[in-house]
Amino acid sequence: MERDPEKARRLHAEASALESKGGEPAEVERLLRDALAADLYHGPAHNNLGVLLLRRGELFEAANEFEWARKLMPGHPDPRVNLALTLEKAGKVDEALRSYDSALSVYDNYLPALQGKARLEIASGRADRATGAALDEIALRGDSAWRQWALVWKAKLERASSRE
Repeated sequence: MERDPEKARRLHAEASALESKGGEPAEVERLLRDALAADLYHGPAHNNLGVLLLRRGELFEAANEFEWARKLMPGHPDPRVNLALTLEKAGKVDEALRSYDSALSVYDNYLPALQGKARLEIASGRADRATGAALDEIALRGDSAWRQWALVWKAKLERASSRE
């Protein structure tokens, strides 16, 4: 079968527009799968299909899509962050942290990766000095909910380290 990258881009754009309008997930998925049938190497369609699968709790399938997207989009942090979220849901903390680090290696200080990694480090009891620096960055650049979260945890970590 011959690849049709233009058709894949068009179908992916249609799926993204439908998704942003709150369209039916089954229709969004059909469009994404059609995009991949047109061009298996369309990374954004793999990433967005992975997001749909992650929302449904289909972790293995979502991880597979994010791996495809990661390979096809080597300079993009999003597939790596999405893979980290998937691994985290699967209870694979070490692998999730490595995936967050991978996102940060292709896009330094990428806010979603900083937020996810800091949240996971705190939740898993692995917070360290670097976590504190990430919390400072989140408090500076995050939206109001993330800023508040970062400030609270920064204070908690500082109190904990002063007692040691």
